[in-house]
Amino acid sequence: MDNKVRNDIKALLAKHGRTLTSVVQEMNNRHPNNKTTIQNVSNKLSRGTIKYSEVIEIAEIVGCQIAWKRPDSSG
Repeated sequence: MDNKVRNDIKALLAKHGRTLTSVVQEMNNRHPNNKTTIQNVSNKLSRGTIKYSEVIEIAEIVGCQIAWKRPDSSG
């Protein structure tokens, strides 16, 4: 199974000096009635079952946006 999302998120966190632990804590602060665990998010990343809305939230927590763009055509 392709782990591109997992690898991209891990790279994003490292680039911004964040850990999955700190991101999950922030997610729980934002959603006190719907808390998650580090293990739960880690498992979703490993299985490739993380929701797009959760990926967007992770990006926002580290100060990023997800942008859709067409690949540059070469040739």
